[in-house]
Amino acid sequence: MPTRKTKRGADRTPISGFYDVIICGASFAGLAVARELRGTGAKVLMLDRYEIGEKQTSACGIPTEWMKVLGVESSARQEFDTLVVHTPRGTSRLKLPFNFSTFDYPEFCKLLDAQNDATFETAKVEGRRGNTVVTDRGDVTAPLIVDALGWRRILDREDGYQPPDAPLSRGLEVHPKASSEDLAIWIDRRYVPAGYGWSFPAGDEVRIGVGSFDPTFHVRETTELLAEDLGEESVGYQGNWIPHRIRRATDGEVFFCGDSAGHCIPLTAEGIRTAIYFGIAAGREIRAVVQGAKTRDAALAEYARFSDSHEWKFRWMLRAQQLLPKLGPRAQRAVIRFCATRPMIRFSFRHYLRIAPPEFGREESGSGQNHRPEGASGPLEVDRIPV
Repeated sequence: MPTRKTKRGADRTPISGFYDVIICGASFAGLAVARELRGTGAKVLMLDRYEIGEKQTSACGIPTEWMKVLGVESSARQEFDTLVVHTPRGTSRLKLPFNFSTFDYPEFCKLLDAQNDATFETAKVEGRRGNTVVTDRGDVTAPLIVDALGWRRILDREDGYQPPDAPLSRGLEVHPKASSEDLAIWIDRRYVPAGYGWSFPAGDEVRIGVGSFDPTFHVRETTELLAEDLGEESVGYQGNWIPHRIRRATDGEVFFCGDSAGHCIPLTAEGIRTAIYFGIAAGREIRAVVQGAKTRDAALAEYARFSDSHEWKFRWMLRAQQLLPKLGPRAQRAVIRFCATRPMIRFSFRHYLRIAPPEFGREESGSGQNHRPEGASGPLEVDRIPV
């Protein structure tokens, strides 16, 4: 398990002050927001209880084209053009219409972090009072605040929820030192009544795990069973709660991105691509405010509309997630065989990629020009940010 690196002892100095933007959370969504603000001259503070790239919580896979768009290709560990699907009644090999890559989490995050000019501090975010973010190292204030902290949605004072009484899936995986050429999933009640198992090879390790759509089903024993069936050790445990229902992207004051907004695709539990996608969208709206092109309220409203426009896609994926476990093995196999036909693969996977397409990341971002008022040296005055 990772060790929290929040500063302690003599190094644990208080933090305080006024900023233009505070980004809470420094993983995929938070780093994507910060990337969009580079070159604006805004005073940006990014907070996380862990160092950047320290705490991996997923199997770390993403469509390869997204890695190219982000300029993080060197973090890739293995690339695949085929998905192997195992069921009790047989195995199907699905030729994908786009390539998929696993990557090294610390390297990916550090490459993405190098593309911003934000200040980073390790601190535990505990809540919010208006425009002030409360942390275990002190309070900091900004008119523009992002919550990219995860499913707990810490900065929303009205919308918190806890497992198992929440729309969350449960996932656990192990990381044995091994190799494989197959990106594979298992739809098999032997491992989980509602959910799936996976094997994501990543160079010199294989990430083997089980995810349950039912948060009350504990997956440790079946994760170890899947690893045993594959002839691998159960070592290097990591687990996480995975949101499977999209939520409000703002509360009228804060931008919520990634897991804090439920930006994780139901059925597949793919959340990295969507966290980056919605983080970019939020970052562009915030940049427009910093540059004086929009008010904060207008940016919040536009970002909320953007997120809401995707709600029907997430809703249909959630319906598929709810339906699949109800099918018997024979019916599941029939569905998979139908989906394995070339026309259906091209249709379904291309539509799936369109939920968060990589070309969105290629659209014009920060120009690199400094848009701060001439002669400004500190943070932009709060009353200069139109709210």
